[in-house]
Amino acid sequence: MVLDGGLSNALEDRGHDLSDALWSARLLKDAPAEIAAVHRAYFEAGAMVATTASYQASVAGFAQAGVPIAEAEQLITSSVRIAREVRDEFGGGRLVAASVGPYGAFLADGSEYRGRYGVTASALRDFHGPRLELLIGAGPDLLAVETIPDIDEAEVLVQLLQELDFPAWLSYSAADGQTRAGQLLADAFALAAIDQVVAVGINCCAPEEVAPAIALATKPTVVYPNSGETWDAGTRSWTGSSETLADLAPAWAAAGATYIGGCCRVGPAGVRALADAISDA
Repeated sequence: MVLDGGLSNALEDRGHDLSDALWSARLLKDAPAEIAAVHRAYFEAGAMVATTASYQASVAGFAQAGVPIAEAEQLITSSVRIAREVRDEFGGGRLVAASVGPYGAFLADGSEYRGRYGVTASALRDFHGPRLELLIGAGPDLLAVETIPDIDEAEVLVQLLQELDFPAWLSYSAADGQTRAGQLLADAFALAAIDQVVAVGINCCAPEEVAPAIALATKPTVVYPNSGETWDAGTRSWTGSSETLADLAPAWAAAGATYIGGCCRVGPAGVRALADAISDA
């Protein structure tokens, strides 16, 4: 199944400045129609899954921006409503995956690429639990628990998924066969043994990380790497050159990947090429 691409880069391409701490979640308040337009563009490009604009959306994050709690909760649930409304325009078995980004995304300091935040499991549970309940209550088809940098945070999220009994994919940010915090990816994937995790994999990583990750997965596999460029958290800019995921995706599908898409710097054109390549293969 073909996933969508990066939400933030598609919004930036439409002229939006996402440099504040709320990132793309700010547009849930300021320009929700633009988020709907990006979901629509990805479906038109061949994506079968819309990933909601909730990656960086949390009550705590909105509160820091001066948004009252009740409004923050409404904005988080609106991310699912927006995606569902666009999905319903298309139908045809398309899905809405409610994005659950890591705690490090709320910190907005690049720590989602490092993990080991120095907070307790209880603090992580207090952060993630209410947001999961809000997203599930809005009626997505599944959760996209994504860009998780370490096993410590994954353990908390897996326990919550089990308690809430809701389907999700669990996707880590990874490098060199390890989580970003340096734990073996095989050990991280082992946490996905619960029934609620319907797929496990990696995202927001270099394309060359994908094939080894597929080989390690013991469940249906979800992979959506970046374009090949590298994010520099210090300068808040992308460096390096991009690759064409469409050239690589057929081999990933042949190796057993079930869900394939793009993450940062992969836009509707890249998803269209990826979808066409998989279809041709």
